[in-house]
Amino acid sequence: MLKLVRQALTAAVLIALAVRLRRRARLPRAEPPPSVPAAARRPRGARTALLWLAIGVVVTLTLAFALMGTSAQRDAQALMRAVTEQQAPPDGADPLEPPVGEPLTPVEPPADPVATLPTPAASAAQAPNCAPRRRPIDPRRVAPDVKRAVDAQWRRIERWLRSNAPRTYRTLGGPVRARTIAVAESQMGVDFPDALRASLLRHNGARGAGVLGFRPGAGDHLTVRGIRDAWREMCARRPAGSWDGLLIPILSYTAADGVTAYATVSSADGTVSGVTGRRLRSSYTLLRTVADALERGGAIDGRRPVVTGGVLRWKPAR
Repeated sequence: MLKLVRQALTAAVLIALAVRLRRRARLPRAEPPPSVPAAARRPRGARTALLWLAIGVVVTLTLAFALMGTSAQRDAQALMRAVTEQQAPPDGADPLEPPVGEPLTPVEPPADPVATLPTPAASAAQAPNCAPRRRPIDPRRVAPDVKRAVDAQWRRIERWLRSNAPRTYRTLGGPVRARTIAVAESQMGVDFPDALRASLLRHNGARGAGVLGFRPGAGDHLTVRGIRDAWREMCARRPAGSWDGLLIPILSYTAADGVTAYATVSSADGTVSGVTGRRLRSSYTLLRTVADALERGGAIDGRRPVVTGGVLRWKPAR
């Protein structure tokens, strides 16, 4: 397009130069005899106007033909592309579009490889509630009244241990973060009852049985990690139906047959089983029972607290 415009302007300039050169090249003519009247001449300005008018007409016609040619050329190219696309072979078709006239076949997305992998607990024993689904980590807050009540019982126990069994007092674990408990809950697929969480937030288990050593064969007062590992062990080891994944192990002990077993807290109703000979309502009830026995010298399941060398031991009551 620009090339044609330049050609038209060049032609106009050349025409103007040619006319001007021609005028300068003319030789002067002899004056006619006086008897012959001189022919009337057009004014010089009129000739110049006519010249530029002719140049403008030439330029306009050139541009018009150029535009008409360009538009026609574009139309012809579009027509050729349309004909070519309609006659293209099947191999040249768009691979993302189905052939005309054929129904669309939905493509099923690939299965999530993570979701299809069985958990170790589920593949080993298929015990109930032992194959948790993934869940978000939620370090939720313990109910304030439950936290106050649990802390009050722990203060009674701590005070007695500091005064009477300092070595056992030093076995108590430090506090654990709420997020650590939430991670274990997410991995196990269960919610720890508030009383158990409040207890762990103050003391994350203990080295040895500690204050819960009144059960025969008592082993470890479990930390949060120990709780999770023991839960996984029981889910994988026991045959289906003999262990419920809703149970949260809190204390290990050696059973009569020599097998390691666990006292538990139910995530369904918060009750405590296996620590004493009877089921207790909650972890708070367990701590209050221990605090009462320590302060009053009472017995739990026929055993009373005895201190030897700064270590608390539970001996059979006489």
